[in-house]
Amino acid sequence: MQSQVAHTTVLLDEAVEALVTDVDGFYVDGTFGRGGHSAAILARLSANGRLLAIDKDPDAIAAAGERFAGDRRFEIARASFADADALVDARGRKGAVAGVLLDLGVSSPQLDQAERGFSFLNDGPLDMRMDPDQGHSAAQWLAIAREEDIAWVLREYGEERFARRMAAAIVRERQQRPITGTRQLADIVAAANPSWEKGKHPATRAFQAIRIYINRELEDLATLLAAVIDLLQVGGRLVVISFHSLEDRIVKRFIRREEKGPPIPRGLPVREVDIVRRLKGVGRAVKADAGEIDSNVRSRSAVMRVAEKVV
Repeated sequence: MQSQVAHTTVLLDEAVEALVTDVDGFYVDGTFGRGGHSAAILARLSANGRLLAIDKDPDAIAAAGERFAGDRRFEIARASFADADALVDARGRKGAVAGVLLDLGVSSPQLDQAERGFSFLNDGPLDMRMDPDQGHSAAQWLAIAREEDIAWVLREYGEERFARRMAAAIVRERQQRPITGTRQLADIVAAANPSWEKGKHPATRAFQAIRIYINRELEDLATLLAAVIDLLQVGGRLVVISFHSLEDRIVKRFIRREEKGPPIPRGLPVREVDIVRRLKGVGRAVKADAGEIDSNVRSRSAVMRVAEKVV
C-alpha cells in the first residue's frame, strides 16, 4: 500500500546546492524516498538534464510514477543503489555522471507505516525490509539466527552495549512463542536493557541494528562507494547524507582515503606529482541547523559530506 504520510526531506537545499554543478548533466538520486531531493534536482536542471532515481521500495516507485510521470528528464529503477554501476552503464553514462546523491536510512513514510515493521512506536508485523519482495523479514531471521549471530548484529550495527543480554532474551522468548510483532520485540529488548538512556527508547539501537542487517545497508554503501568514482565525470560530485555514526564513518574514511591516494610502501621514492588523488572533499561536514531540527526532529542526527572527482 502506498503511504500517504508526509515526508520532510532533510538538508534539502544544502544537498542539491552541493550536487548540481551542471544544469545539463546526468544525475543519480540513489535513494528516491518520496522524491524531495529528486524534485529539487529537476527544478535546477535544463531541458537537457537527466535524472535517474533508484529505490528498493515499491511504494517509492509508485510515488515516483504519480509525481514525475510527465517529466521526460526523469526515470526511476526499482533496485538498490548498490546496483548503480550496472544501471548507469546500461544507459551509456559510465564516467559521465555529474552527481550522485545518497540520503541514507529509512524515510518517514517507512517509519510511520506500522505494517512495514520498522518502528516500535506503532505495533505491526516485524518485517523491516525496504524491498518487501526480497530476502528474509526480521521475524524470519530472528526465528532461525544463532544467539551469537544476533548478539554480533546488535553490537556491530547498533553499537549496543547489552547485545549479549538482548540476544539471550530473544532466544528464550522464541522458544516459548514466535516473535512476530514490533511491540513484542521492543518489550523483549527493553526488559533485557538494564540501563535506559534518558530520552531514548531502550530498543532503539537494537531496531536500528536489525534493520541495517536485514537490508544490507552498510554492504550496499560500500559497494556504491567502490564504484562511484568510475561513474562520475571529472568535476562530478558525490553527496551523502548519513544518519548514524557507522554510515558516516564509512563515507568519511572513503573520502579521506581517496584524497590521499593509494598507500605507498615505506621507503619507496615516489614524487608528489605521481600520487593519484581521485577525489577532494568539498567543505566541511554539514549538519541541520536549529530551525530544521525544530521542524523535523529526525534531522538532528543528519551529517552531509561532499566530495568531487578530480581525475
